[in-house]
Amino acid sequence: MRVIGAGFGRTGTMSLKVALEDLGFGPCYHMTEVFEHPEHTESWDAARRGEAVDWDELLGEYDATVDWPACTFYEELMEKYPDAKVLLSVRDAERWYESTRNTIYELGKLSASSPLSRATFRLVGLFVPAIGKIGRMNNKLIWADTFDGRFEDRDHAKAIFERHNAEVRSKVPPEKLLVYEVKEGWGPLCDFLDVEAPDKPFPRLNDTAEMRQRVRMVRAISVAVPAAAALLLAGALYLLLPRRGR
Repeated sequence: MRVIGAGFGRTGTMSLKVALEDLGFGPCYHMTEVFEHPEHTESWDAARRGEAVDWDELLGEYDATVDWPACTFYEELMEKYPDAKVLLSVRDAERWYESTRNTIYELGKLSASSPLSRATFRLVGLFVPAIGKIGRMNNKLIWADTFDGRFEDRDHAKAIFERHNAEVRSKVPPEKLLVYEVKEGWGPLCDFLDVEAPDKPFPRLNDTAEMRQRVRMVRAISVAVPAAAALLLAGALYLLLPRRGR
C-alpha cells in the first residue's frame, strides 16, 4: 500500500481512482471494488466493530485506496503501512452534501424506506446477494456510525464532514499528507507522489448522472416488484375462488 485515501466519498474519488491508476498506483480500492468482491463486507464489518482485520489479505493486491469504506479506517491503514502517503480529497461542504444526498444516500434510503421496500429488497437480495450485503454495510458504517443516523440534518452532516477533514489534517504528519481537490489536476498530485504528469487530460469522471440513473432504477424496482406480486396474488385468487364456490 503506497497511497491511503482519507477523503469521504463524493469528493471526486472516482476521478482520483482513475488518476492514481494512470500514475502507476493501481489497482486502487474504491467502493466499486466491494461490488466486485461482496465477500469483503465481512472484513469491513469486522473493522467497524473494532475487531482485528488481516489488512494484507483484504488489500494486499492494491497500491492505493480512496472513498468509503477504506477512508473510515485511514488511521489503521497508516499504522499497518507506515510508509504510505495519505491523500485527503476535499470539496466545498455544501456541494459535497448535495451530491451525497442526491446519490448514495438516496439509494440507501430507498432500500430501507418502508417495510414493503425492505421486503422487496430482501427478495431481490435472494437473487443478487451482493446488494443486501453492501447495503447493510453502508447503512451501518456510513449512515449510522459516521453520521449518527442524522444525515438528513444538513448542518450535522456537514459538521461531520468538516470535522473528519480537520482530524485527518491534525493526525497525519504534514510531510505525508496532501489535501487535494480534483479540480487542481495533475500538478499537486504528481508533485506529492514524485512522479511525472501524464501527457493527457486529468480524468474528470462525474458519475452523478449514472448514480441518479441507479436511483431511478431502484425506485422503479421498489414499485414494480410489489405490483407484480399483487397481480400474481389477484390472479391466484381469481383462479381459486370459483373453485371454492363450487
